[in-house]
Amino acid sequence: MKAFVEDFGLTVRQLREAQGWSQEQLAERSDLNRSYVGEVERGRVIPSIVTAQKLATALEINIVNLLARCEQLEQSRLARRINLAAIAC
Repeated sequence: MKAFVEDFGLTVRQLREAQGWSQEQLAERSDLNRSYVGEVERGRVIPSIVTAQKLATALEINIVNLLARCEQLEQSRLARRINLAAIAC
């Protein structure tokens, strides 16, 4: 669960940075507190589904696609572990 929360935060940060926005700008666009956005990006809080929707809308992405990007990060992490384990053998 912790990895997913961290992946969600990383995804939000990547999408925000791709827009060229500061945390403050994303917070304003999503009607959230800037420090809370920072906590989300660092994976320190578990955002509600309503908060995830606010962030997705602000980032101009469908919430399903936002969550799919999180899943892609997890799949990449698993693939790296498998590759490292194969190299170690």
